[in-house]
Amino acid sequence: MQGRQYAVYDVFTGERLAGNPLAIVLDAEGLDTAAMQRIAGEFNLSETSFVTPPQDGSHRARVRIFTPVYEMPFAGHPTVGTAIALHEAEAGEGAAIFVLEENIGPVRCAVTGGKAATFAEFDLPQLPEKLALSADAAAIGAAVGLAPHEIGFENHRVGLWSAGVPYITIPVSGLDAARRARLDNQAWRELSPERGDGKRASAYVYCRETASRDNSFHARMFVPGNPSYEDPATGSAAAAFAGVIMQFDAPTDGPSRFWIEQGVEMGRPSRIRLEIDVESGAMAAARIGGNAVKVAEGVLYA
Repeated sequence: MQGRQYAVYDVFTGERLAGNPLAIVLDAEGLDTAAMQRIAGEFNLSETSFVTPPQDGSHRARVRIFTPVYEMPFAGHPTVGTAIALHEAEAGEGAAIFVLEENIGPVRCAVTGGKAATFAEFDLPQLPEKLALSADAAAIGAAVGLAPHEIGFENHRVGLWSAGVPYITIPVSGLDAARRARLDNQAWRELSPERGDGKRASAYVYCRETASRDNSFHARMFVPGNPSYEDPATGSAAAAFAGVIMQFDAPTDGPSRFWIEQGVEMGRPSRIRLEIDVESGAMAAARIGGNAVKVAEGVLYA
C-alpha cells in the first residue's frame, strides 16, 4: 500500500512539546476536500496542512489548512510550520524565500535554517481592518469571566479586527485577569458576530504585563464551539492584533517589532514575532514569524 509522508511540528517555539502542534501532509496531491477533512479529523490537532503542487509554477506549493471540522482561508502557525517543513525537507540550512498559495491568496515566506530551531516569517496577505462590533465591553468581559473594571488598560479598548480571520480583541488589566479568563460558550455565542462561514469570531484576551520580560504582550485565544477550546499560539490573531497596536500604540514611522507570548497557562509556552512597517503614520506592511521544531514523522495510509 502506497502511503503519504507526514510530519508533526511544534510551532512558535524552539522546544519540543511546547508551542502549537501542527500536522503536515507533505504529498497530498490527489486528495479531495472530503478526504483532507477526514484526515484532519484523524490527526485531531488544531490545524493540519496539506501540501500539493502550486498552480503558479514560480511558487513553492499550494497549501490548504483544515481544523478537525472545517477548512481555514489562512492561519499563522500552519504557514510558519509548513514553510519550515518544506525548507527542511530540502535539507535547507541557509535562507530561502518562496511563496505558498493559500485560500486567502499568495503568502510570501522567508525561512532561515541552522543548527538551532528553524525560523520562518511571512508577509501578511491581508492587512488588518477594524470591523463593527455592537456588543458592549462589559458584556464581552462577562463572557470571558471578568468584571468591567478588569476590561481595558491605558487607552486600549475592546474591538473586532480581522486580517483574514476575525477576532474580538479584549484588553485586560494584567496577568492576573488574563490567567482567570474563561470562555462562557453560550454567552459568547450571543455576543460574537458570525465570521461568514457559520463560525463565530474568537476571543483574543491580551495585556501588556508579561510573564517574560523579553515579550511585549501576553495573550490567550479562545475558540467558541461545542466544545470551546483554547489555542496555544495563534498567528492569524497576532496578524489581526497588528491593527490594535496601530490604533492604540501608534508606532512611529519605520519598522517596529513586538514579541507576543501565548500558551503559558496551558503549559505550552509560545512566542510570536510581529513586525509592523509604518509609513506616514499608516501600516504599510506587517509580518508574523516564529520558530518550529519537528517532533514526529511517518507515513499516512489514507
